[in-house]
Amino acid sequence: MNTFTANRAATTPTVRRMLNKVPEVTFYFWVIKIMCTTVGETAADYLNVNLGFGLTNTTIVAGVLLAVLLGVQFALRRYVAPAYWLVVVVISVFGTLITDNLSDGYHVPLTTSTTVFSIVLAIVFAVWFAFERTLSIHTIFTRRREGFYWLAILFTFALGTAAGDLTAEKFQLGYGVSVAIFGGGIAAIALAHYALKLNAVLSFWLAYILTRPLGASIGDGLSQSHHAGGLGLGTTGTSYIFLGSILALVSYLTITRRDQTRPEVAPA
Repeated sequence: MNTFTANRAATTPTVRRMLNKVPEVTFYFWVIKIMCTTVGETAADYLNVNLGFGLTNTTIVAGVLLAVLLGVQFALRRYVAPAYWLVVVVISVFGTLITDNLSDGYHVPLTTSTTVFSIVLAIVFAVWFAFERTLSIHTIFTRRREGFYWLAILFTFALGTAAGDLTAEKFQLGYGVSVAIFGGGIAAIALAHYALKLNAVLSFWLAYILTRPLGASIGDGLSQSHHAGGLGLGTTGTSYIFLGSILALVSYLTITRRDQTRPEVAPA
């Protein structure tokens, strides 16, 4: 091995760490992710209904805010917890609004939107893999990969919203049953991954998709009235509770850096 190759090999982990734009998948990751999906459901309803923004205005506000936050995220050279999770919260709201606009504004059946978003997400993954030959979130260190990553995230939220509403409302299974269905699905994926050695990348994305309808069902179950089958906490109270919890956990991770990739375990 010549000197140039040796020096390049020695510095590769550091470069990968500096350009790594997503957190490590830890217990904290999944907890915050589920809470973000819950906020996406309740915050969209809060802005749309409680504050009287209306569906169109709420979508515009969320879209503009998301564009600004994504600009900040893409400008960063490494993973920064507050910036990353703020994008996740807002993209959760915007993904929810995409489905709500189709359902309420254009009267697209939830069965149709669930099917369409499933196909679109599959296409995003296929194109991503065709260009990059990997769907691993441990290799998000180029702008193009980050673009594919956030596009996939957006459609997981839109798909999850449609699937959650489909089971809880269209099929009238209720919020509790929906939580059990999607929570059980995530548990089955975890079991398949750890016990049956299901591919790690496939396991991650399957679980990630299911956290959206799980979080949406939790949010609706907490915020909706008793008459509608919920606990009646309201969208305001539910949103504040989960936003406060997210803020506390992200602050903890910012201080401890427990979700950041270490140089010695960074992907080659």
